[in-house]
Amino acid sequence: MAEREIRSGGCHCGDVRFTARGAFDAAISCNCSICQKRGHWLAFVPASDFDLETGAESISDYQFNHRRIHHFFCSRCGVGSFGRGTAPDGSAMVAVNVRCLDDIDLSTVTVTPFDGRSV
Repeated sequence: MAEREIRSGGCHCGDVRFTARGAFDAAISCNCSICQKRGHWLAFVPASDFDLETGAESISDYQFNHRRIHHFFCSRCGVGSFGRGTAPDGSAMVAVNVRCLDDIDLSTVTVTPFDGRSV
């Protein structure tokens, strides 16, 4: 298992800023109808390991299909830096868009395809 680290990140304009604790050397690339278009690489952390530092008033929420996931994005710049949902065990989780982490070297992230389109 990868070592957990504390990373900061946010949207393009800087209105939305967060801190997350987790392993960010691996992510999934989902092919569902929204993730494929947005190009997200997602790493999942327990909700207790995610802190929204700024921008709560700037966040818009988009839900579709089963409405299980809150796909948040900045209402100013449009970047979706994280989402909230429920893990398979029923616990609250946050999906962090690894591409929105500060100073991340994307060439070091192992990306695994996920067939969200079939879920």
